[in-house]
Formats: sequence, structure tokens, C-alpha cells
Amino acid sequence: MKISAPEELDEIRSEIRNITSDIIRKVQKRNELCKQVGEIKNRLKIDVRDEKVEQEIRLLVSNLSNEIGISPDFTGRLLNILLTESVRLQLKEQRDQTRFENHLTIFSKAKELEAAGKKIIHMEVGEPDYSPPEPVKSALSSIFELKRYHYTETKGIMQLRTSIARMSSNGLNPNNVIITPGGRFAVFAAISSLLVPGDELICIEPAWPAYAECACLLGSTVSSLRTTLEDGWSPDLGKLANMINPNTKMIALNYPNNPTGKILEKKILNQIVSIAKDHKLYILSDEVYRDYAFTKFVSIMEYGYERSIMVSSFSKGHAMTGFRVGYAIAKENIIDRMAKVQATALTSVAEPMQYAALAAAEISPAENTDRMKRRLDLICEKLHEMSLCFAKPDGALYVFPKLWDGLSDHKVVQRALNLGVAVAPGSGFGGQYGQFIRISACQSNDKLEEGLDLLNAVLRSN
Repeated sequence: MKISAPEELDEIRSEIRNITSDIIRKVQKRNELCKQVGEIKNRLKIDVRDEKVEQEIRLLVSNLSNEIGISPDFTGRLLNILLTESVRLQLKEQRDQTRFENHLTIFSKAKELEAAGKKIIHMEVGEPDYSPPEPVKSALSSIFELKRYHYTETKGIMQLRTSIARMSSNGLNPNNVIITPGGRFAVFAAISSLLVPGDELICIEPAWPAYAECACLLGSTVSSLRTTLEDGWSPDLGKLANMINPNTKMIALNYPNNPTGKILEKKILNQIVSIAKDHKLYILSDEVYRDYAFTKFVSIMEYGYERSIMVSSFSKGHAMTGFRVGYAIAKENIIDRMAKVQATALTSVAEPMQYAALAAAEISPAENTDRMKRRLDLICEKLHEMSLCFAKPDGALYVFPKLWDGLSDHKVVQRALNLGVAVAPGSGFGGQYGQFIRISACQSNDKLEEGLDLLNAVLRSN
């Protein structure tokens, strides 16, 4: 008896349902095994991520994909989702036992203590204590008179985009620029418009946590290339090349670096760009601290690489953190994709803030750069007296010293906060940096000296 088309369709659909059910059950079994692995690793105090094991699984899946004729890109994305869930499950028990903290959670705790009447010296966040340029005040005072308080084009007002394009190289125009609410949203818009779940982002650690947070929120996978104080925070390019697989889509750079202050040598950046070109990877270059470069700094924009996205902001160099004006520069097709994300989320940056940034764009931040270098020199001198090891920063706003053997960042940070000084835990910038703290130079010299004396007292009490 011949089966009718509807019956045949029902049979196929029934088989698909059964296979889907089997897949879900096997995923659940895999998750239970991952939890067991996590418990064992927690007892043994070993890292959750095991790059060798992950590479073996990737090779297995790649070979199987070729053998059965399924797209390696598709199976790679599925594998990345499974690996991400595996890491999450293995970390869960550890994070249940130790509350995860970073510079923002410490900042919140410090604010709570201040509200209760305790004096706190803030050395945990990168927020300059000096004022924005004077023309910013004039621009804000004229907002009502000039009626500059409306919606703007999603990409930002033409005058500001033109000004930013003019300051940059390679013949850019306003269509290569988008104005965003702070550099953080430029990072989010770039990652969310260019990556899909299962794609992979490579971060060079220690790193500002926003890159990994954005990728994980979107279901993408993060692989970390860890650098060390002993190597001067320089990335191992051989390891970088070996990390790349068919699902790697983007490398995130942050130089001058937060938290170390490292600036990449041009020859290293040349090789990173070459690797990205060979594999057709996007480069997300966060250059928010470029105004605080004390040695030669090379922007990603100087390469003219078509898959690069440069992110910056008025927050640091012009001391305008609360204005929330950042921007990104890229090829027009990338900016258009980022603009769709921004239009969906928030329409545009507030018009008054954009005109304030336009006024600031005409002012050189050189005076702020010199002031910050003097402050960092002061911190370095005090840290030397405290016998702490660190690499003298090439730029940015921070020093990233290593604590003495036997001290953990969370213990030191909490005791310092109780004593009246807030610093950031190193583990907030990568899980392998729990013996480091980040010290911000965004306070006056007197406050920095007082805060470092309190920190020294904490260290000496252990």
C-alpha cells in the first residue's frame, strides 16, 4: 500500500521529534558529567578551562563533520555552545562558594560605605577627578537657547561625526563614524552586529571584562590568550595563531591596556593584523585610553584593514565619563550594522551630550596626559617602596601590581575597603590574576599618597 504524502510527512516529523528528544537527553547527560568534572577540578584547585582537551574535541568534531558531510562551521558553532555551557556548569560551584567581584562591584560597595558616612579614597575606577574642558560648559549652557534637545540621526549629529573623521587618518568620512552612549555600547554594538551564537571571540588577558561579557550575553564563545607580568604583558603570537579555528570571528584588542597600561609594539601589532587578514577575522580595537599614551602608540586605523573597528570615547581624555559619549570608526557596511543595533536599543545619543562632545573635540587633552603620567609615576615610586612587582605602564590610568606570595586579591581588596581605600581585584580582569590588584591614578596626589599608605598598612598586617 502506497503511503500518502501527508502520512510520509508525519512519519518524517515523528522521527525528527524522536531524534531531537534523544539529542536533548544526551545533552543533559553531558551536562551532568560536566558538573562532576567541575567538582573534581574544584577539589584539585585546577583551572576549569583545559585548552588541550578542548582542542582534542574540536579536532574530533571537525573530522567527524568531514566524514559525514556536514558543515564544519555549523558543527563548530554547536560545539562552542556546548563548551560554553560546560564551563558555566564547572564554574558554578566555585562561584557559589566565592562571590565574583570586579571593579564595578567594589565601586558599588564603596559608594554604600560613603552613604553610611565612611570616607573612601576611590582608586578602583578609571574616572578622572578633574573637570571637562571649559568650552563644554559653554556648549551645555547654550542648549536651551539653540534648541538642541531633540532626537538625532541614529549615527549621531553630522558635525561631531565629521570632526571625528577629520581627526582620524586614511581619508575617512562621517559615514565611517557612529556616536554611541559611551565606548561600552560601541563594543556591544560591534560584537552583537558581527557575531552570532557559537561564534568565537579571542580576548588578550588581562582585559577589561566588557568584551567577554558582551560575547557571552549573545551566546558567543570567548577564548582567552593570557599574558604574564614576567613577559611584560606581551602576547605570544604563536599561541594566538594556534587558538584560531573555523568559528573564530573576532580578536579584541585594548591598548593602552586596561588594567596593565601596556602598549603593543608596532611589530607585534603588525603580526596580529597579518593573522587577522589571513583568517578574515574582525579586529575590535578599544582605544579609549589613546589620549594617555606615554610611548609610541599605533592605532588600528593606520592599517586600513577593512574588518577593523576602532572604539574610543570622550570619557577619559576629556574627563567626561558621565556625559556618555563614545564612538566607533569602521567601514561603512560595519557602521550600518552597528547603527541597526543602536536604533533598536536607544535611538541615538542625547543631542545635548553630542554638542558637548563637539566642543571638547576641538581641545587637546595634552595637559591631562601630562598630569596623569605624573600621578602614575608617583604610584610607581610608592609601589617600589612597598616591594611590589609590576610593569611600569606605557599609558592608560592604572598600575597592575602583583601582591606578595600568599595574598589574594579579594582578601586585600576587602581589608583595604574596610580601612578606607578602594582598589580593584585583579581577578576581575581574568581568572588567572587573583594575585594582582588594579590601582587607578584618577585622584589628586595627596589622596593617592594617603590611599597607598593605607594599602601598605593592609599588606603589612598580613
